[in-house]
Amino acid sequence: MSLLTKWAFKNKAAITVVVILSIVMGIVSYFTLPMEFLPEADNPQVTVVTLGQGYDSKTMVDEVTTPIENAVASVKGKTNVYSTTGDGYSQINISFDSKTDMKEAKNEVEDDLSKIPFPDGVQKPNVVQLNTNQIPISEVSLTFSQGLTRANMEKAEKVIVPKFKALDGIGTATLYGKTDPRIVVQLDNVKMAAAHIPLQSVMGILQGQNLAVSVGEKPIDGKMANLKVIGNINSLDALKNLTISLPVPNAPKIKLGDIATVKQESNQESITRINGKEALIIAITKADNASAVTVGKEVQKEAEKISKEVSGAKAEVVFATSDMVQHSVNSMMREVLMGALFATIVIVLFLRNVRSTVITIISIPLSLGITLFLLWKSGITLNILTLGGVAVAVGRLVDDSIVVIENIFRKTQEKEFNKATVLEAVKEVATAITSSTLTTVAVFLPMGLIQGSLRSFIYPFALTISYSLLASLIVALTVVPLMSYGMLKKAKLPAHKEPARYMKVLRWSLNHKFVPILLAIFFFAGSIGLYFAMPKGAIDAKNAQNLDINLTFPSKTPIDTVSKRAIDFENKLQNIEGYKYIITQAGTNADEAAWGQVSNPTEATYTVIMKDGADADKFIKDVKKLKHDFSEADLSVSAGSMMGSSSGSEITLDLVGKNPQDLMPASNKVMDSIKGIKGVNKVTSNQEETKPVYTIKVNSNVANTQQIATQLHVLMNPTPIGTVNLNDKDTMVYLDAGFNPTSQADVQNSKIMTETGIVSLSDIASIDKGEQSSTILHKDGDQYLRVSARVDSDKLSVISNKITKNTKDLHLPKGVKLVTGGATTQQSSDFADLGLTMLASIGLVYLIMVITFKNLRTPIAILMTLPLASIGAILGLLLTRVPIDPTSLFGALMLIGIVVTNAIVLIDRVKQNEEHMIIREAIIEGAATRIRPILMTAVATICAMIPILFGDPETGSLVSKGLAVVVIGGLTVATVLTLVIVPVFYELLYFKKSKKQRLSGKKISSNEAPESFGG
Repeated sequence: MSLLTKWAFKNKAAITVVVILSIVMGIVSYFTLPMEFLPEADNPQVTVVTLGQGYDSKTMVDEVTTPIENAVASVKGKTNVYSTTGDGYSQINISFDSKTDMKEAKNEVEDDLSKIPFPDGVQKPNVVQLNTNQIPISEVSLTFSQGLTRANMEKAEKVIVPKFKALDGIGTATLYGKTDPRIVVQLDNVKMAAAHIPLQSVMGILQGQNLAVSVGEKPIDGKMANLKVIGNINSLDALKNLTISLPVPNAPKIKLGDIATVKQESNQESITRINGKEALIIAITKADNASAVTVGKEVQKEAEKISKEVSGAKAEVVFATSDMVQHSVNSMMREVLMGALFATIVIVLFLRNVRSTVITIISIPLSLGITLFLLWKSGITLNILTLGGVAVAVGRLVDDSIVVIENIFRKTQEKEFNKATVLEAVKEVATAITSSTLTTVAVFLPMGLIQGSLRSFIYPFALTISYSLLASLIVALTVVPLMSYGMLKKAKLPAHKEPARYMKVLRWSLNHKFVPILLAIFFFAGSIGLYFAMPKGAIDAKNAQNLDINLTFPSKTPIDTVSKRAIDFENKLQNIEGYKYIITQAGTNADEAAWGQVSNPTEATYTVIMKDGADADKFIKDVKKLKHDFSEADLSVSAGSMMGSSSGSEITLDLVGKNPQDLMPASNKVMDSIKGIKGVNKVTSNQEETKPVYTIKVNSNVANTQQIATQLHVLMNPTPIGTVNLNDKDTMVYLDAGFNPTSQADVQNSKIMTETGIVSLSDIASIDKGEQSSTILHKDGDQYLRVSARVDSDKLSVISNKITKNTKDLHLPKGVKLVTGGATTQQSSDFADLGLTMLASIGLVYLIMVITFKNLRTPIAILMTLPLASIGAILGLLLTRVPIDPTSLFGALMLIGIVVTNAIVLIDRVKQNEEHMIIREAIIEGAATRIRPILMTAVATICAMIPILFGDPETGSLVSKGLAVVVIGGLTVATVLTLVIVPVFYELLYFKKSKKQRLSGKKISSNEAPESFGG
């Protein structure tokens, strides 16, 4: 690589132009690169959500879930099918392998579902396949001074939403929370009975009233013409005046208004509120190539403009990913500036020369400029992952330059300064810094090779770090030597002093090898023991920007009661300080289903957007105190994010068996075994939540079961039967039979039309009362039962081990299998994936070092830095009380690439010395020479991590406090011990040769043949 330096000296003008172009293109790329929250990635899952108002969970399973599961059984690429079915809804998640084209998979699922006949009252299934581009970049709340009147909802739909759609860079602007008006025909059963009017007669006159039907094409007056039949009902009065025909001779004419109340009302299936007011939500996504930050600013301006110009309306941006991206950009700039500042301080303290400091610092903007340009040309956006990569890499951007400038500085202290001195100094370290940079890049290479949707997340991060490190290497080998030659010509440098104390410690350690080695083994073994003993937690989210709160009522609770209590809880929440917005939602609705989401009808959810700097922990504690006022409901609160709720605190245990009757007693055993474990806050089962079910068995000899079921469904549920045109708008008509039984006797006495006339239900059917689960779970078509344990997130692994121990020896019914899942399984999967990535990275690092040093033994000495780093990493986590989470392991992965660089720089000097020194003296001289650049690069990297250590982790980022603790702790201990243990272990690998040299006093001539491959 020293050839690159020689080329740079021969082409100074070209290098000058390249430097200017790099900075200019970096600035241009920064302003050109689209900014977004996450890179584009498909979720390898298709979700099918179906709503069926009035249907119980068992009926939904039989009529909806099972037919869908059977239909999608042969879809290509499918791995698993999980379904959750409750009262009035069915949600089926179909998972696919990483090679599947998700757009084709969605189309195939839709084709299969189109062949299924669903019962009346069940809506068409929503088939959803999400990717990160569908994450709204902004959510705008709309409130009105007069409330959500029909006029205001039309104003929102026809005036306000189009204003957002017209903005540049907008992908979609979708309105949620709108309650379309509907017409309800509420029958008076007493008047109907008096007039002897059956329900079927009313349905008959309403169905198809306002259809527009083409009936054919015929030649009329010599010309071909279309014939079309249309309805003419365009008012409530016209509907009331419809005449009901009775199958009785000379029957009196009875109008619909005589036996029913016809009125228009809001279709209020759910509630959506912002800070205690009824509200609409506009979810806005950006176009594919647009910048989230730019679009987000335009949305904010438009919201402010609407609030001023649209009478009675107030538009507020309650959530924006553009704010997060902007925060990440600001964080990146802060990390860059802090990194540059700390590097400056480090270089000044060690070299005490301002010119050397300026030369080194130039590598940061140059490397970043090249990195941004390469990202732009690679089609990578500026997102939370690429920005995180820059924040992590900043500490390493100056390392190569530090090593180069320090060696030039040292050479200049020892001999006359000239071009030859500079080239010689660069040549001495060129191999070392090239090898060390490539090893760091090699650590991230396996991450870039990951396949599937995960690759879309990891690849930009790995590519950013790789680009920045390779750019810093090129800068160190070209720009730094040139600037050094130009700026250090007349510099007055102090004489170089040997680190006498360090050399004394090193000599003693080399003479007493087993003392430091045994100490290292002892501390390493202790750190491994601590690792397995330490709790493994979910990713920390103490500084959460938003919270997710769920208030779940028993399934027996009437919907009206749920709505009332949900608003009561909202009022209580508004008394707690720290929130900016509280978004309240309750009930199942088509808006959620369109996104593949479905809510328990008796559950209210609250999304709390926190104020900047608010104490989320205190808010959570205050929310939990409200449990006493809502003891009838289950209350849960957790930190949330765009990546989903921070639900890493729930362990699930699934009981799978062919016989559903065996699952309930098995679940009771499992629940009893884990209820007493410390740290388990609550244990529930989906079979615990039941509600009464009345099973009506029709006597098939006297009535048709399907006809009776249809009549009962119409009797007990508002049933859509058609549309009429009101105010030039099609409005749905619902028939409300007004039958609201309050006892089993009322059900038995309900009047049913049969072929022989109107009879009581009890005359043609028996009615049995039972209990049925409100939620039914399937995996690949088989029913399973889930036990959920809510636990302390920071002690996840400890509690998981206790649960495993307590459930290990349970005697479960034959054929029932217990499978642990939830947070602990996800954690194990994350840890296993990162563990495999670490092994692959270590293998690549070893290969690069074998190529560099041309033998197998020397790289082994360098790899000794890895166990030394683990000592510091675990001690750091222990002292800071930060639990081990996936980001901590990610920090350990980074350490592999960082700590070996110090050992490479040291051993590279030793190998150079061995050409004219014995091994012992080569080690001592090499260590004494390299101690300064090793300490400088280590301190610069550690200091660059300090802002991450004390900063707030960005939502969804791989960069966190745990990562910083691991890197700082590991690098600190590894640097100190590397300066002793690595030299000792290196000599131990060549013990016989070294001992023979020392005993004979022999020195190796410079022309002696190099050591053979393998040692």
